[in-house]
Amino acid sequence: MEITAGGLLEVRITPADVGKRVSVRRVEAGPGGSPGFTDALGVLTSWNEGVLVITQKDGRSVRIAESALVAGKVVPAAPARRRGPAASFEELARITARAWQPLESEPLGGWTLRAAGGFTRRANSALALGDPGMPLEDALGRVSDWYARRGLPARVQAATGAAGTQELLCAELERLGWAPEVSAQVRIGALAPVGDVDAPAAEDVRLTRAPDEDWLRRYGRVDDPDVARRVLVAGPSVWFAALPGGRAVGRCVVDGRWAGFAAVTVDPAHRRQGLATAVMAALARRALEEGASAAWLQVERDNARARALYDGLGFAVHHSYHHYRVAR
Repeated sequence: MEITAGGLLEVRITPADVGKRVSVRRVEAGPGGSPGFTDALGVLTSWNEGVLVITQKDGRSVRIAESALVAGKVVPAAPARRRGPAASFEELARITARAWQPLESEPLGGWTLRAAGGFTRRANSALALGDPGMPLEDALGRVSDWYARRGLPARVQAATGAAGTQELLCAELERLGWAPEVSAQVRIGALAPVGDVDAPAAEDVRLTRAPDEDWLRRYGRVDDPDVARRVLVAGPSVWFAALPGGRAVGRCVVDGRWAGFAAVTVDPAHRRQGLATAVMAALARRALEEGASAAWLQVERDNARARALYDGLGFAVHHSYHHYRVAR
């Protein structure tokens, strides 16, 4: 916070700073009605009619009355990572998209409309990268029509939390009546430490180029096996891992220096035995053999068990993405 030489807090932001990363402090009533201070850090996405909206790294928006502000300043972008791999948002967004491909796609300016019979939101949402080539309301109308013709709900995927992400777009989507249906973190880390993990069960992991019935059954999110297989096998270099008896499965896509982990699923009866780690270790070793050195994965924000696993393997949050759908 900004503090003057006299020790007073000072507001040093204005509506002209919309689109910039800011830190603010506001006063609000605490327990018993006594005043207290609350801080917020994120992108200033609007300042209209005496109300500021700040979109935080995880995509949540905070509304603050201008009259409650006691301090505020523009802050620089987050410092570059000192350890592990680095990537721009756009690079990582395109890599993650190549790893989970739809059965049908169509460009809308810089956006991509994607459909795969409803199998997963990632393959059935508009990937909003760049400019759609028309006003946002018109683009959303095109999105809605395209998905309606396929009998699918219209969704838009957008991101927050890193340099170059889409806080302003997310705020506009919410203003136009779209709400985040689900949010997930995109995490990155070095690949070699994952392959080096001491996981004895990794020696029992079987690697294949396509998922079999047991793999799909353990993954468990499949209504149409044919559609699921067609989505799952698509990608630059795709590997599927499984432990005997369907105890645990996983998927990895190798794309240049990047290896992307997905669909890591463990039989509930065999949890807390290190089987997810074993599956990832086996996949990492194969990806290292193919020349990859960096890793990424996606985990839903509310999946505390998986987030703890990935913390232990050295994966750090790069950004968050959100699937928006028209609020009902």
